[in-house]
Amino acid sequence: MLMPKITVIIPAYNAMGYLPHTLRSVLQQTYADFEVLIINDGSSDGIEDWFQQGHDPRVQMISQSNLGLAGARNTGIHHSKGDYLAFLDADDLWQPTKLAKQVQCLDAHPEVGLVYCWVTYIDETGQCTGRIFRHQDKGWVWPKLTAHNIVECGSVPLVRRTCFDTLGGFDQTLKSYVEDWDMWLRIAWENSFAVVEEPLVYYRQTSGSASRNWQAMEASFHRVIEKAFENKSEFETLKSRSYGEINLCLAWKCLQGKDCNLAQSQEFCKKALKHWPKLLLYREYWRLSAAIFLRSFLGRSGYAKFLRNFYVLRRTWLGVAPRFNVKFLSRQ
Repeated sequence: MLMPKITVIIPAYNAMGYLPHTLRSVLQQTYADFEVLIINDGSSDGIEDWFQQGHDPRVQMISQSNLGLAGARNTGIHHSKGDYLAFLDADDLWQPTKLAKQVQCLDAHPEVGLVYCWVTYIDETGQCTGRIFRHQDKGWVWPKLTAHNIVECGSVPLVRRTCFDTLGGFDQTLKSYVEDWDMWLRIAWENSFAVVEEPLVYYRQTSGSASRNWQAMEASFHRVIEKAFENKSEFETLKSRSYGEINLCLAWKCLQGKDCNLAQSQEFCKKALKHWPKLLLYREYWRLSAAIFLRSFLGRSGYAKFLRNFYVLRRTWLGVAPRFNVKFLSRQ
């Protein structure tokens, strides 16, 4: 297969706890014209021995010293052959029709540079939390994207290669896990977006995950916003909203991290309102305020128990399966 339609890029850094299942979710896609590039980003967990056991011929592994997520993705872009590029974090999962439905969209709409889909959150064990992000924005989404990363995570989009040919790769100076948002903003400024309105990606959340590292994220958030609004003085109001929204996001990270920091979460809430007072009208602000109160009142163990029960109720109410229930997950 010299010229596959799609290149799937999987950065992997000490990810063997999840990588076999993640790869299997790619190989079980109903759309088969793809190559897979696993970028071993300086792992020390036996990934090379695992790979040498034999794999589908569409799968290759490229090993390099640790460059971080952005650097690993850029290595994949450099070695890719596909007209469309998909990215998949080593602990996330795809539904079997993910690629087929996104390819159909890009093929039918040549003006679209990126197609995303809905996202279901799962925990360390693959248990669905019951939270599904159902964004419906399409067309010129840049204004919406400055307030919230509607793509949700790096495992979601399928992107035309020409976007990277024109704009370059991921910003490797962004070491704190918001390099994907920066990339989508750059693409959105010049390209239309489309959405497949189905939850085709399972985004794994863990207490120790990179997305919880709020200390490192804060500086990178600010850098992304300043880059996005450079020489765009006519969007100053959107910039204030963006700062408000990212401080709200950081407040959640403080609350949900392994080392919960209530005081810092409350401080970020105050900063969010200072930048964008209209957050008082947003449901998300009051949802966060309620979570802070419950964490303070119930304590760590009580709040954890509350969340477990809440997730059960939410799954029941939404009719979400408790686990990512696809047959290939049971095979090693």
